[in-house]
This record gives sequence, structure tokens and C-alpha cells, in this order.
Amino acid sequence: MSFLEPLMRRNFLEYASYVIVDRAIPDLRDGCKPVQRRLLHTLFESDDGRFHKVANIIGETMKLHPHGDASIGDALVVLANKEYFIERQGNFGNILTGHPAAAARYIECRLTPLARETLFNKKLTEWRPSYDGRKDEPVFLPVKLPVVLMLGTEGIAVGMATKILPHNFVELLQAQIDLLQGRDIALFPDFPQGGLADVEEYEDGVGKVRVRALLDISKDKKTITIRQVPYSTTTESLIQSIENAAQKGKLKVASIDDRTAEEVEINLHLARGVYADEVVPQLWAYTNCEVSISSNILVIRDGHPAEMTVTDVLRGLTERLKSQLKAELELELQELEDREHWLTLEQIFIENRVYKEIETANTSEKVSQAVYDGMDNYRMFFVRPMVDEDVERLLQIRIRRISIYDINKYKKELGDIVRAIKACKRKLGKLTQTTVLYLEGLLEKFGDRYPRRSRLTSFNQVSLKEVARQDLKLSYDPASGFFGTEVKGDKFKFAASEYDRILVVTADGTYRVIAPPEKVFFAKALDIRPFDEEQGVVLTYVYRDLDKIAWGKRIHIQGFIKDKEYDLIKDKKGQVDRLWVGEPSYKVHLTYVPMKRARKLDDWYDLRDLKVSGLASRGSRLAAKPVKWIKYHKE
Repeated sequence: MSFLEPLMRRNFLEYASYVIVDRAIPDLRDGCKPVQRRLLHTLFESDDGRFHKVANIIGETMKLHPHGDASIGDALVVLANKEYFIERQGNFGNILTGHPAAAARYIECRLTPLARETLFNKKLTEWRPSYDGRKDEPVFLPVKLPVVLMLGTEGIAVGMATKILPHNFVELLQAQIDLLQGRDIALFPDFPQGGLADVEEYEDGVGKVRVRALLDISKDKKTITIRQVPYSTTTESLIQSIENAAQKGKLKVASIDDRTAEEVEINLHLARGVYADEVVPQLWAYTNCEVSISSNILVIRDGHPAEMTVTDVLRGLTERLKSQLKAELELELQELEDREHWLTLEQIFIENRVYKEIETANTSEKVSQAVYDGMDNYRMFFVRPMVDEDVERLLQIRIRRISIYDINKYKKELGDIVRAIKACKRKLGKLTQTTVLYLEGLLEKFGDRYPRRSRLTSFNQVSLKEVARQDLKLSYDPASGFFGTEVKGDKFKFAASEYDRILVVTADGTYRVIAPPEKVFFAKALDIRPFDEEQGVVLTYVYRDLDKIAWGKRIHIQGFIKDKEYDLIKDKKGQVDRLWVGEPSYKVHLTYVPMKRARKLDDWYDLRDLKVSGLASRGSRLAAKPVKWIKYHKE
């Protein structure tokens, strides 16, 4: 045991860390899980503008991803159906109906223009060896979009899970512009299936969203048509939930007609005597026409899992975008300056016939020195000092190039480069403005392709109790003492739903709150009625203890534990004489037990004088002597 424990502890920690960082949780920097990153990199490496067989892409990705073709194929289909980065050709399944994609050998894909423009830059990519060391793969993609919020994702790791809801492309980029310009932002999810979304409890990505299907109701209110399904459901799962609710008697639907093709169309034909006004709330309450989706933004940040809000994520990615654009501009500036440096050297070397200086040199050292000496006369025109690498490059210029050298062409190119360098430095000097202009350019170029699909609205919580059908017929049979749906009695008859609660008060001085039963025994029930859980119930009752002292008591029942028996009479002494629900307008005439030398034989008490007391109290004593008879007189 002493040997196995540290071994298991170490191996489990290594496994847990691997699953968290390298499989299930996306990286904040590029918003990708490893399989997605490897897929996109493979598509970029293979990109020639034409479609590729998905099977080929899966095979190439397997050189980087050690988890088999099935996981890669599933990830590719999911990523392609999000429509941002992978263009599809063929049957990639249907997120509306839940139908799977065709086999990988039959379908094709390629990168979208958005992906080519915003996801890749080989010169700024950090690389590491693949799992077998044969190839290099990116540690993360140098993306310039808030991918983690665009795509949304789910992942379950060891001891933690993430659920990030997708957001709208245009709204995300506009929010980044707002952040750069110092304005507050408020972002809410946008689901590819559309539907209605209530985001009042979203709480910047750490709460939940309620999503409903989009319904159309016919003029005669006898047909309900579902036009959009909620996120996380499909037409099949939605229809199944409706059928299950109908079988349980929670709603009445005569038939379901599914005509979904490219767009959702599910027709619900209602039963005779039933109309949409009654059924629609039941659809929200009992079926997947309304779902609640919790958001938990967990990402890998700086190599560790971190919980974040939407604003935190977008603020961090906006700063990262500025850094990325700065790195690209600095790289572009360096390349422009290198080009300017080389063209200047080449122009001097050819125009001033410096190459003539090497004609008499008979060793490589003398050749190089001749170039240095010849070029030294023009060093005031250099962009930077000349080095051996520059000399070697000048010596490799071919005679043909010298002979067709065009002075005007080189001057024009140098002028263009100088202007480009100034523009690059100007952008670096105003990096925030440069970032805003970049985002506005993306919005202008791609914004029309990604309109909002979910409609933000607010809707009230549907109470299951309120929309439940009152289809349980209950009654009490005093002769047998049984109460319930299976009892045919003539007392305490009423209808209830499965969500109702029922108050039962018995003559032995107890009460309980129960669910509608099929058949249950109560020896002598004084009152049975539906229990109002919001308002509670006020009970007024008169009882005599074992010493025949009469007591009156009024209690307000609100909280309860279902099926628990509560005592109305302290210490369970005596028996309830009379019970009223509410506040009765009665006076009580009390006749005392005859006693020798008793001067007062009776008394009166107005029950309206009773105050509400706690369940554990005795109540108010109606008379100081034992009572033989009690008569009640209504005022």
C-alpha cells in the first residue's frame, strides 16, 4: 500500500492535468481545444483554395492528434456547423434535427475567408514538437478574434467543467471597440438555432439563460407551429418531450406533424375543446419548448484553469488583439526596413558600378574587401551598416539583372517602401486607433454574414402548479375513513392537480399537508381542502383538555414539511370540539360542570377576540372551570 499510494497519486494528478489542459478546456488565447487547433492548422497547411475530402484532413490531423479518427471527425463536424471558420460541402448533419453527418469520405471542407484572414500567421506562431516528434504544431493560434466567446463550448474534465455559450460575431467586435474607446459593455448569448432568450439572470456569463422555442399560433387557435427550437435541443428531442407530456396527461395534443427541412416547422394540432391559450403555458412548463441553460466560463489562462466573466474574457482578448496587431506591425516594419536596406545597397552597387572593383581581386577575401571599400564611399545613404551577409548577397547578383537594371523602377519601389514604413510607424504610434480601425474593417467585410439569430426578450416564469390540469378527483368517505382519487365518498369532494398540496385536519388534534393520494386512511377528518402555499391557511378551533377546561386557539399555517404530522393541541391532551377555517364570527356559550355552592353556572366568549398564536402554545382559556356543554351562536 505504501508503494501504490504515491504512484496512484502521481499518475492521477498527471492524468487530471492532461485532461484539463490538453483535452477538455479551451485555451483563452485562441479559444480552441487541442483537437480544434490541430484541425485548423492542418486545414491551413493544406489550403489551396479548393475543397478537401474530410477523410484526408482527418488523416493529416492524426499526425498531430493522438486520439483517433473518430474524435477528430466529430470535432471537425461540430466546428464546421458553427459556420465561422470551415466552409462545408456535402451533408454535415443538421443541428436542427440532430441528424448525423455523412461519412468522412463523402463530404468536403476548406477554410473560410474569415479564418484565413484572422487565425494564422506562421511568422508569429509559437511552435512545439508533436506527440511523436515528427512534426511541429502550434502551441496556440495567433488569432485576432474572441473565438472562445464566438464558438461557445462544453467540456468535462477531472473535477471541473466548462460551458460557454455562443455570442454574436458583430456584437463581440462592437463590444471590443467600445472597450477600446472606454465605454461599458453588456453582452448576451446568440444561439445558432434562434429562439427567444431571456437573459435577465445571465450575470455576465456566471448565471443562466432561459430559452424558448418560437411559436406561431393559427387564427382559430387550434394549431401551434414551432418555427425555431431552443439551443441544446433538436426537433426530435423536442417532439419526444411533447409526446411524453401528452402521454402523462399534462397537455392535450391530437397530433404532431413534423415538416422540418432547412427550417423548423412542427405543427401541433390540438384536441377538441382545447385551445392554444391553454396549451402554450403547458408547453413552456412541461416540454423542451423552454429550457434553462447555465453558463460557466472556465478557460485555460497562463497554463491554469480559471473562471472568468464575459467582460473579463473580452477585455483580456482585446488587449491581446492590440498586442497581436503590434507584433504584426513590428514584423511588417522590420521586413520593410530590411527591404529598403537591401534595395538601397543594390541600387548603389549597380548604379555606381561598385562591382567593377572586384575585377582585379584574386581571392575571396580581397573580393569582399573590394566590395566594402567600394560601398564605403556611399555609407551616408545606408539604412543601416552593411554586414558580411549583405556583401555575400551583393556578390550573388547575376549579370543579367545588372544589365536590365531599371533605375526609375527601383526609385519608385523605394518610394513606396518609405511611405509604407511611415504608415507602419504611424499605426504603431496610435495602436488603440489602429485596433479600432481593424475591427471596423472586419465588421464592414464580414458583419453582414452573421446577423443575430436569437431574439432577446423577457418572459415570466411559468408555475407548474398554475398550468397543471385539475384532473385528479378527490373525495372522503366518513364511513370507511378513506380519502383519495380511488375513493368514492360524499364529503370533501374537489379536483386538484399533481402539484397541489392538501391540508387534512383530524379530530385527534393533528393536521398534515400531503400530496393528492390515491387512497389514505384518516379515522375522523374534520376538514380536508387544497392548501394555499403562498397565503397559508388560518385555523380557528375550540378544544377541551383532559380536565375539561375549554380552550380557543387561532393559528396561521404557512411553512410545512410534506406528510409530517403536526399537533394542534399541546401535549396531545383532549379533543377538538369545533374547527373553522379562517376567522369565524361566533360566540361560545359555555355550561360548567355542576359543582356544590357554584354561583356561576355558565359563561360567554367571543371567538373574534382570539389572537393568532404559535403552534406550540395552548391558546386562550375560554373559562376557568370544567365545561360540560359548549354551544355556538353565530353573530
